[in-house]
Amino acid sequence: MFAASSVSIAGTRVATIALPWLVLTETNSPALAGLVLTAEMAPYVIAKALGGPLIDRYGPRVVSVLGDVVSGVFLGLIPILYAVGHLSLPDRIPLLLGIVALAGAFRGPGDGARNAMIPAVADASGVPLERLTGLDSTIDRASGLLGAGLGGLLVMAFGAAQTVAVTAGAALFSALVVALFIPRVTLGDSREGGSYLSRLRAGASFLRQDRLLRSILAMITVTNLLEAAYLGVMLPTWALTNGYDAGLVGLVGVLYGGAAVAASLVATTMAGRFSRRTAYLVGFTLSGAPRYLVLALDAPLWLIIVSNVVAGLGAGFVNPTISALFFERVPRHIVGRVGSLADALAWAGLPVGGVVGGVAVAAMGVAPALGVAGAVYFVSTTVSGLQPEWRAMDQARPIRGAGQNVDT
Repeated sequence: MFAASSVSIAGTRVATIALPWLVLTETNSPALAGLVLTAEMAPYVIAKALGGPLIDRYGPRVVSVLGDVVSGVFLGLIPILYAVGHLSLPDRIPLLLGIVALAGAFRGPGDGARNAMIPAVADASGVPLERLTGLDSTIDRASGLLGAGLGGLLVMAFGAAQTVAVTAGAALFSALVVALFIPRVTLGDSREGGSYLSRLRAGASFLRQDRLLRSILAMITVTNLLEAAYLGVMLPTWALTNGYDAGLVGLVGVLYGGAAVAASLVATTMAGRFSRRTAYLVGFTLSGAPRYLVLALDAPLWLIIVSNVVAGLGAGFVNPTISALFFERVPRHIVGRVGSLADALAWAGLPVGGVVGGVAVAAMGVAPALGVAGAVYFVSTTVSGLQPEWRAMDQARPIRGAGQNVDT
């Protein structure tokens, strides 16, 4: 599972750098660069939300393999069409948007399926759930780190369109690993009655009743929107405006991801020994606003580098906490549909983040847009953490069965 996830995540991060850079350099339009991310993430989020009942019904292995294969095939069309002259920009923007939309629609359920394997892996391995989610987060961060650095280097060496071939290959390799080495994992009860829609409603009903998860998801939705605007539009535009190339974007990603990997390892080692609430809120505070504000204030390059290292150290404590809370609070037989809905809600800001970032940069300029985004990031992470339900983060919560009620 970890091998398949790491390859897929690294490949996805490569495309996150290559696709906006392709559009930005060929059209000189931050708005179009943001639109290409929206075209991928909107179908991704919708398909992930709707795919949960299928994961519970047919198992994560089938859904993961199918999602990776189909999304990899669609992404592989981009470098091929570009090489033969059928994807020249800006004339062929609609074609590019259509391809990435189809790739995103199949990648969403596939990613959700791999995440749904975690409880079964915990059962099979005997590794405590909180430690396993920490390891998963560490591998996630390390893969993103590798993908960010590799993406910047490949764009400089071969061009943005050709670099997307790496993402396509990573998706197909991930599918092969899952198909060959992961046995069938059963989540839901095959005897469970009800239609597809009733199963989907059951997942939505669970989320509506859990105040803590609702609050966390609302906060992450806002921060993910800002991250999409930052990575897809604001940071590349700032780099071009100040005379840098894709290498700086990749370097920033490497520094942030490297520090996050180190912090995530610490969080995994110390699992259960610190306050989840404190680690979560401090981590989000460090990982968000400072990165935006140093760019907005035109700080020297060394301070930008330091801010990204500090941000990564804070971010490393966030994902293990979220994942452990989720798997502790969600009954096993509905983990696929609840997890897919939760991911979709958390990522709901990603499809519009690129457009919001492009519009903000076009309307205000890159520095003011970064300043506003940093301020919103700080407010959203601070206010959410003051809600009373967040005290439940530090309460011991066993994994519950299907028949237990939801504590709010």
